[in-house]
Amino acid sequence: MIESSIEPKEPNKIYFASDFHLGAPDHHSSRIREDRIVRWLDSIKSDAAEIYLMGDIFDFWFEYKSVIPKGFIRLQGKFAELCDAGIKMVFFRGNHDMWMFDYFTKELGIEIISNELIIERSGKKFYLHHGDGLGPGDLKYKLLKKIFRSKTSQWLFGVMHPDLGYWIANRWSRQSRITSGSEEEFLGEENEWLVSYCKGLLQKEHYDYMIFGHRHLPISLNMRGGARYINLGEWTNFNSYAVFDGSIVDLKHFENPAAQIFPTS
Repeated sequence: MIESSIEPKEPNKIYFASDFHLGAPDHHSSRIREDRIVRWLDSIKSDAAEIYLMGDIFDFWFEYKSVIPKGFIRLQGKFAELCDAGIKMVFFRGNHDMWMFDYFTKELGIEIISNELIIERSGKKFYLHHGDGLGPGDLKYKLLKKIFRSKTSQWLFGVMHPDLGYWIANRWSRQSRITSGSEEEFLGEENEWLVSYCKGLLQKEHYDYMIFGHRHLPISLNMRGGARYINLGEWTNFNSYAVFDGSIVDLKHFENPAAQIFPTS
């Protein structure tokens, strides 16, 4: 038997995805989306060194002292498989799953990030954030975010019976952009809040890549000094994600070749 002398490559790619919104708008469509996400994770597990899931993985998530939301078992099983294989996984709290506490850390060793995370890989500097509450505007949400993240709000919700808590959460979730059916549009560089936020960041410090979720559009925009703003989009319409191969970050779509990346011109 002839043996190959070629050494298998070490996993060296970093993947970023956001806004799965599992649980919305209903069980049937969410299960279809969950299967698609699991297929994507299967497709990247051979070369992934790190995976960053950057918020709103679930349309709602609250960890009671001894209760977590039912469902999503296939995705959680895949998370366990990837973590056991030595792939570094990091979750960001989004505006829909900001009440994610320590369950995934204790069970799987997944790191949970509340705000921004700055990393350097292969000589490139990354600024990572879910994206909620940044930039000008959205003052109502910024106030709500402070309230929802307060220990008092978490305690009050935690003493509710889970059935009541999730009933309230599901009613609130129906107001989400992901369930409203409205189409997102690229507003132009001057009117995108996160672009404005990135311009402010770059005045203080250089980043090669500034990567966010929350906006629900896959956006790739070159900025001053060779920096690049990337929004990861979402998985109801776009199935979009980004991958860093050690040289550049590329924004891609999974099982959706007709999907666009904005701006389109």
